[in-house]
Amino acid sequence: MSFELSEGDDLDVPMSAAVSPRSDRERWQADYVRRLEATDFAVIVAAVILAQVIRFGGPVAPPLAWTLPYEVGYTVVSAVLAVSWMGFLVACNTRSPQVIGSGTEEYRRLVSATLRLFGVLAIISLIFQIEFARGYLAIALPLGLLGLMFSRLAWRLRIRARRRGRGDYLTSVLVVGPPEAAQAMATAFSRDLATGYKVVGVCVPDGIPGSAGFGLHATDRTVSVVGDDRSVVDAVRRSGADTVAVTATDYLGPVELRRMAWELDPLGVELVVAPGVVDISGARLTNRLVAGMPMLHIAKPRYDRAKSTGKAVFDLGFSAAVLLAILPVLLVIAVAVKATSAGPVFYLSERIGRGGTPFRMIKFRSMYIGADRDVVDLIEHNGGNPVFFKLKQDPRVTPVGRFLRKFSLDELPQFLNVLRGEMSVVGPRPQVQREVDSYDGEMRRRLLVKPGVTGLWQVSGRSDLSVEDAVRLDLSYVENWSMVLDLLLIAKTIGAVARGEGAY
Repeated sequence: MSFELSEGDDLDVPMSAAVSPRSDRERWQADYVRRLEATDFAVIVAAVILAQVIRFGGPVAPPLAWTLPYEVGYTVVSAVLAVSWMGFLVACNTRSPQVIGSGTEEYRRLVSATLRLFGVLAIISLIFQIEFARGYLAIALPLGLLGLMFSRLAWRLRIRARRRGRGDYLTSVLVVGPPEAAQAMATAFSRDLATGYKVVGVCVPDGIPGSAGFGLHATDRTVSVVGDDRSVVDAVRRSGADTVAVTATDYLGPVELRRMAWELDPLGVELVVAPGVVDISGARLTNRLVAGMPMLHIAKPRYDRAKSTGKAVFDLGFSAAVLLAILPVLLVIAVAVKATSAGPVFYLSERIGRGGTPFRMIKFRSMYIGADRDVVDLIEHNGGNPVFFKLKQDPRVTPVGRFLRKFSLDELPQFLNVLRGEMSVVGPRPQVQREVDSYDGEMRRRLLVKPGVTGLWQVSGRSDLSVEDAVRLDLSYVENWSMVLDLLLIAKTIGAVARGEGAY
């Protein structure tokens, strides 16, 4: 699969257009596309058969109502519809390597292909006076579309599991660019193996091929420098890369990039040109072609939208619904906290909200009384970072508190803070005063919006995150907020909390 954005549908090349796979990436992509073809066909056939059975009460159906003198049964209609549907999926490039397996473009094309098909059916029915049974089409369209989308999602989940567990279905990437930019790209590719990218080497302008120990640090490993920006093709052969990700250098201008693309094509290696920006959501990006040059327009950060009335209304409604639904759970937790250790049920912790305004965040007490007095000694004794201090084996945590923390149950009362307007359902991590005191100008942008009960930090590692990653995720949320992002994070939080990973 290829994950880079394409300029338009007409630029996508179906996998079947390739004469034969020339690299490992093309081989597993071809296999993946064949599996998608099979499941797409099975889903569509099942949808039209079920639509016929549900609408007409069985496989036998009355003939199609039209003006021609001969009869056509709905079994024939179903067969023609299934074949046409598959044709529209091909015409809309829904199985293009540029879109399958990641992002929303794959799903957008599925919707577009389905709507175009039924639009054509509507035009045909008007021109030739054909009366399709409305109930039949009303069942087939949503049933087939949902089936297609869920089957693609199932394949994505399987691929992600294979990538994490066995290292299969990976795209080997050679990163090319100045040291700082190359390190940023390599780190971004290496953060999560489930995204499908594995960095196998780096080329920098002053690269020293073959020097022992010479490399760039990316996440939790060092990536070897295998060449410079003038020997990319040779570095591809040495490293076994099937994709080259490039950001501009003094040598790699437009002419050299064009020449590189021609040299890489016979090897089956894709060329991806990185714009040099990170943590920018797709909703803020627009591709434009200006005077023959591809341009990437970046919309302004969405600070103001994250403070909209719509988000506030959603916060109130969602929090009220959640508190009503989990009221019995809250009562059980309150009894468990009170019965197992001395002290109050709730713990009120001062946090810094939007604009630097302090507020009292409500949590179930998970520590013994007086735990706050020991935090300075613990930081000094364990060498912790005062900006983001967490301790896996914290002696201050009670046995019940350890269970509550593992599944984030101690944070449920924070929905009361949301009702009081002090927090949001989704937002940056709630920060304590010692964190805010250490902020520089960039980090203070976290205070532009309300802190959240959950957020990017909650679904990306929680307490296992480094300080740098936690700050980066918070700033990314503030700059890229959207209602769709909030809903996705809420859905992902359920899985993260159920697994209990990274919480202590």
